[in-house]
Amino acid sequence: MEFGNILKPGTKGVKEERVTDANVARFYGSGGLPVYATPAMAALMERAAVDAVDKLLPEGWSTVGTELAVKHLAPTPPGMLVRASAELVEVDGRRLEFRVEAGDGLEKIGEGTHQRFIINNKKFIEKAEKKRDN
Repeated sequence: MEFGNILKPGTKGVKEERVTDANVARFYGSGGLPVYATPAMAALMERAAVDAVDKLLPEGWSTVGTELAVKHLAPTPPGMLVRASAELVEVDGRRLEFRVEAGDGLEKIGEGTHQRFIINNKKFIEKAEKKRDN
């Protein structure tokens, strides 16, 4: 199946979440401080990429993350709203490349790249389930 006619560079997605006790570094175990955790920021960026493209795919298809390279640039305390955005910058067959960014309303707190791969849901789950047989 050809996806270049469905997904175009420039397509964008956005996701937001408030910093709470459930997404700070202390909770994630990625540090001991009560500030927005790097893993939480990375997950929000990934969700923004999903928001950009999965709704455009035919039924039975979705994307999975395959690579994420981000820098966490600044701390964000509980109570603030973090907004992540993802812009599709390249479509290479079923491989998708995104530029991702996050901010807390006062400054950019993260940036990087994210790669996703378009998969057929049924085939992907079948492949995963085969692991149970071993």
